[in-house]
Amino acid sequence: MMSRSTLNRPESHNETPILENQEFRRVYKSLDQLILILLILVLPLFGMIYLYQSSGEITWDLPELPMFFGQLLSGAGIGLLLVQYFLFNKKVKAVFLTDDLLKKLKIYANATRERYLILFVIALICSAGLLFFGSAIFNVIFAVALFFFSVAKPTPERIKKVLKLNKEDAEIIRLASRPE
Repeated sequence: MMSRSTLNRPESHNETPILENQEFRRVYKSLDQLILILLILVLPLFGMIYLYQSSGEITWDLPELPMFFGQLLSGAGIGLLLVQYFLFNKKVKAVFLTDDLLKKLKIYANATRERYLILFVIALICSAGLLFFGSAIFNVIFAVALFFFSVAKPTPERIKKVLKLNKEDAEIIRLASRPE
């Protein structure tokens, strides 16, 4: 467990109160937990469907859906991949309109939360598409979604880079990300 002096900046800098440090920690931890929960839900689901499709031995007697629905699902998956990327970048630009680090972190956290929820929907679309259509395009879309799941994960270093933080602010984020 961290002492209070570890979480506060030295007296010579603008001190960040303990309660505010706890708020940084709360924002960071809730975002991190959401991402882990979404991954825990989506990985086994897609994995089971992938194994089902690749085994070829099990039949669930699923209804035959028109190929149009498969194309619609794959188009939606690809479209949402683009949307999550551009939407995230657009929303993060609001960070540069404020100097308050906590506000910056909350803007970033909300943009990241939306991004991961979209990635979760993409993974569900890929799971349904693979289950009903067995097309390899859903494997590719899912792989790209997993790429974003891992690369876009909010680490202190990534937050520092995206928000263009100075050393002091980056240290506050780093301390907030550490286990209690």
